[in-house]
Amino acid sequence: MNNVDLLFYLVPVGSVIALVFAAILVKQIMKYSEGTEKMAKIAAAVRQGANAYLKRQYAGVAIFFAVMVVLLTVLAIMGFLTPFVPFAFLTGGFFSGLAGFFGMRIATSSNARTANAAKESLNSGLRVAFKSGAVMGFVVVGLALLDLSIWFFFLKWWYNNVSWGISAISEMMAKNPNLTQDGAVIQNITSAMLTFGMGASSMALFARVGGGIFTKAADVGADLVGKVEAGIPEDDPRNPATIADNVGDNVGDVAGMGADLYESYVGSIVSTSALAVAAGLGFKGVTIPMTIAVLGVLFSIVGTFFVRAGEKAEQKVLLAALRKGIYGSTILVWIASYFLVKLVLPDNMGIWGAISVGLLAGNLIGFFTEYFTSDTYKPTQRLSGTSKTGPATVVIGGISLGMYSTLFPVIIIGASVIASFGLAGGFETFNMGLYGVGIAAVGMLSTLGITLATDAYGPVADNAGGIAEMSGQESFVRERTDALDSLGNTTAATGKGFAIGSAALTALALISAYIEEIKNIDHDFVFDLSITNPPVLVGLFIGAMLPFLFASFTMDAVGRAAQGIVVEVRRQFKEIKGLLEGKAEADYATCVDICTRSAQKEMIVPALTGVITPIVVGIILGVNGVAGMLAGATVSGFVLAIMMANSGGAWDNAKKYIEAGNNGGKGSDAHKAAVVGDTVGDPFKDTAGPAINILIKLLSMTSIVFAAFVLGNAIM
Repeated sequence: MNNVDLLFYLVPVGSVIALVFAAILVKQIMKYSEGTEKMAKIAAAVRQGANAYLKRQYAGVAIFFAVMVVLLTVLAIMGFLTPFVPFAFLTGGFFSGLAGFFGMRIATSSNARTANAAKESLNSGLRVAFKSGAVMGFVVVGLALLDLSIWFFFLKWWYNNVSWGISAISEMMAKNPNLTQDGAVIQNITSAMLTFGMGASSMALFARVGGGIFTKAADVGADLVGKVEAGIPEDDPRNPATIADNVGDNVGDVAGMGADLYESYVGSIVSTSALAVAAGLGFKGVTIPMTIAVLGVLFSIVGTFFVRAGEKAEQKVLLAALRKGIYGSTILVWIASYFLVKLVLPDNMGIWGAISVGLLAGNLIGFFTEYFTSDTYKPTQRLSGTSKTGPATVVIGGISLGMYSTLFPVIIIGASVIASFGLAGGFETFNMGLYGVGIAAVGMLSTLGITLATDAYGPVADNAGGIAEMSGQESFVRERTDALDSLGNTTAATGKGFAIGSAALTALALISAYIEEIKNIDHDFVFDLSITNPPVLVGLFIGAMLPFLFASFTMDAVGRAAQGIVVEVRRQFKEIKGLLEGKAEADYATCVDICTRSAQKEMIVPALTGVITPIVVGIILGVNGVAGMLAGATVSGFVLAIMMANSGGAWDNAKKYIEAGNNGGKGSDAHKAAVVGDTVGDPFKDTAGPAINILIKLLSMTSIVFAAFVLGNAIM
């Protein structure tokens, strides 16, 4: 057994290490107290609502998966797909959903514990919330590596030992005399593994869209009637939508985000593995992305021990505490990856340069997202100042800020693509350059364990603030949870920027993998991707439009669902005597049920858009048109998602900046105007924006899975 074979065995080991570390963190978190009886009761209500929502969502998604498995099985019987595709689709979706489920369970068990720990110190509250986020991060990478390991070792055994698999390899080698046996085996393995990304993408889109609609319908309804109309504080127990709002933070920003980044993580690894085969690197090229993922697990664990803060509630101090962990992990992965490439591909050290580009790009996108959304910096502070002249100027200022903020991520991604392509040798060998772009995406996502921890931490801190308010804790506890929540807004915005940036690189790698898949199916097919080719041009227009259509569907869905909450909250304020005076208890369950039913109904059309469109476009415009569509969707989707996420994050923190005593403080006209801006920004940053990055990858994954069917049935 050579060094390359040994490195492959590190993948399941890395999976076990990640999952064991997550289990240790869970054990540590559960040792903390949930606090008073009232705190525990509120946390239980949030937990019950989140579990009920996920149960109903997974039941609905199961119907979609059942239909898709039947469809994929029929296509496999007809010879358009390998027999593994339906099973790969199922496992991809299952593990993606499982990652979100585990993350949500620990988040809803950590919220009251974080609030109670904040009584002791700010650092204690930070540590509990961060550990909860870290569980999400390590469960995602652990399950992803487990899924990859199962399929890789099973397929390798199949094609080397089972008669059907051996026959398939022999047939492939007969058609292509230049192909070695190892080359044919790894080509079949990577081609089959690409397909489970579609299952992961489908589950992620349902989770993101459904969770996003739930959380923002509750949030918008609670803010409009509670803060704006009734003039009561955020998370006030008199507001009937507060529990639904806290439930939404978990099902949208934890379960949805977990499924989203699981899919990005897996997609980057499998697409880069497929590009390794196209570049002629064989098993060695596939080893690199998988082993980098393992290095990322190990050094993300190390990074978690760097996260500590003093008692200063300033966002600069808290951000510095989280940065220590992320930057420390990044530097360690960067150093270790040099020795990995030196061991596996010593004649291609430019690949290490491409990995370095990805690591740097991820941190740069995170920094610029932080700059445009944190109230520590001028852009958000200036935005809060526009609230003095009313809601209209706040909305205009937020949209303007979001549009301007797209400049730097586009430059970073553009420079990363060119640099990673060139460093990997793309200007001499084109396919090596494509592999370089893919490996840059893997590098960016390698520290996902700790990067996702800083993102999933946010909803826990937000819930902790709500529980502190609703249970009547002393003012200093709410001040500490507000500091953690404000930090969470920034880290969540940074996480979304990171997710969108990684999605752009992953989508580019997937488009290249799609083209290679077509070539593998039909060696004689010649692409004409010139923009003067009508199918390509039309595909570009359709692709560029899709993110806007998708955003329209999801924004409209939030609006309709929020209307139901607004009507219900107004009804309770009117009909429940003594509610506004604090003498009666609100009916929280009805608001949770309205959000749940609305989310299940409204998520169907947006989610199906990503699956149906590539097939329809492929049949009408052919594979050239599909390539154009994927390019158009990637470019416009990346820019639109960045704009929406940053506008929403800035509006949220502009409101928090005023609540901290600036520009009039809480209850002022400026504050009310900022609340309106934040309400507009909610579906921007938590529903439409983050779901777009899943859309652009799902389009690519679906195109790859149905490539043979489209090639054989296209009109053009």
